Amino acid sequence: MTIKNKLRAGFGFIFLLAFICCGLSIYYLNRLSADARVIIKDNYETLQYVKNIGSALDQNESGLNPQQISAIEANLVKQEHNITEPGEQEHTDSLRSKYEQLKLLGQDPIKQSFLRRQVRTELYTIMQLNMSAIEHKNAVAKSTANSATWLVALVVSFLFLVAFSFVVNFPGYIANPISELTERIKEIAKRNYHQQLNFKSNDEFGELAQAFNTMTFKLDEYENSNLASILFEKKRIETIINSMHDGVIGLDEKSLIIFVNEVACTLIGISQVNLIGKYAPDIALENDLLRNLLLTSQTKIKIFADNRESYYSKEMQSVVSKDKVIGKVIILNNITEFQRLDEAKTNFIATISHELKTPISSIKMSLKLLEDKRIGEINTEQKQLIGNIEDDTRRLLQITGELLDMAQVETGQLNLNFGSTHPQNIVDYAVKAIKFTADQKNVKIDVHYDDNLPEVRADLDKTTWVLINLLSNAIKYSHAKSVVNLNVKRLNGDEVEFSVQDHGQGIESKYLPRIFERYFKVPGATVEQTGTGLGLAIAKDFIEAQSGKIGVQSELGEGSRFYFTLKRIG
Repeated sequence: MTIKNKLRAGFGFIFLLAFICCGLSIYYLNRLSADARVIIKDNYETLQYVKNIGSALDQNESGLNPQQISAIEANLVKQEHNITEPGEQEHTDSLRSKYEQLKLLGQDPIKQSFLRRQVRTELYTIMQLNMSAIEHKNAVAKSTANSATWLVALVVSFLFLVAFSFVVNFPGYIANPISELTERIKEIAKRNYHQQLNFKSNDEFGELAQAFNTMTFKLDEYENSNLASILFEKKRIETIINSMHDGVIGLDEKSLIIFVNEVACTLIGISQVNLIGKYAPDIALENDLLRNLLLTSQTKIKIFADNRESYYSKEMQSVVSKDKVIGKVIILNNITEFQRLDEAKTNFIATISHELKTPISSIKMSLKLLEDKRIGEINTEQKQLIGNIEDDTRRLLQITGELLDMAQVETGQLNLNFGSTHPQNIVDYAVKAIKFTADQKNVKIDVHYDDNLPEVRADLDKTTWVLINLLSNAIKYSHAKSVVNLNVKRLNGDEVEFSVQDHGQGIESKYLPRIFERYFKVPGATVEQTGTGLGLAIAKDFIEAQSGKIGVQSELGEGSRFYFTLKRIG
């Protein structure tokens, strides 16, 4: 039987007992009410009639007047219609006979007294019959009431015991299997699949136990069947990691080292046995390399291992499962060969750029001499050719200077001459240097300063170079007869911001993250607008080397705003 049917049966049985109890109560109440009505109707009314007849008879002892006769007749007729007890009919008939004789009797006092006594005798007899009947019926009613009381009390007691047993046992019947199921589920959550439920019943709990036991069996079977494959895959992954030429370190969410390959062990200088399972920050206290890997954001690391100097790039990947970080993997990529090639490239560029500056300067000097009329007159075509050579020479000299600056940055040989200067000095030098270019394109440079600007700590030459570069780019991308806004303002805190705003075509948002990358050029720019792609990269290095920040804000069709900040003094 199902739990639903058991509940229906249990509650139905309680309702049936309650219905029986109510039925018995109603039945016996109706019986007692009927007995009371019978006493009132059959006996009490007879007593009332007899009393009325006796009272009317006693009103006048000398004879019966019309009023007496009327009262006696009325009550006697009612009594004749209310015969209920054995023998009552005979006495009522005798009463009628005696009354008729008394009514026809004249004024003979002796006979009247005799007949009156006979009438009173019959009235007394009828009264006694009904009084006895009342006592008998009252005894029957009491017996019925007692029987009803005991029977209803018995049924109510039985109903109370059944309901009490139901209240005590039923919650346990429902709650105990659920409690046991909860405990088993908790064990399963701990990966303990050897759990069984033993519900000896043919209801839903029995079906639940069978389904639960089947599930745990399947889980245990699945766990055991996959354990070998999981161990095999684990071994294969460990083999792959150990065969890598890059160092690999795996940490769990508690920063415990769960795997490390041989390359990483060699670089750290600690064996696998002393690393796996250990708390990484504790080891980092005594190991400089691991401390740098965990605590610094440095991406390129120089390591001396196996009696040689090597370079590695650090990558840290978070392992995420269900939006929760469950571990990290640190990968050390060996970039020694690339580093050496990069150094060779940088040295080559620096050497070539340095060697090119001398002949380029000689070319510029020769062009100046050619333009001198003392050397000789030149025609218009020659002037045009000399102008073209001057433009190419200036462009070549600019590229050479940028390459030299980049070489200094890459080799770490960037020398900064810090000093205290007012922001207006930087702006004045830059505006004077770029004024000729702006006038050629008929672009106005609108300069605005905040009041009471503080002095800044900066390398005047390199900062001026950065501002010139930003102004030059703004002029290139501005329309003729437009305005370039140069604003200098004091920020909250200890910084002063320089910003250059043009009103040209702007830059698409997808290119903004790459605008300061080396050799990056915004697609769609004209030949006059593009350069080497190094200017903004060098500007970024110059500003960040002075502990400043550089950035760009732009919307397509709205122009661009380049800005950088410097630390103020005081």
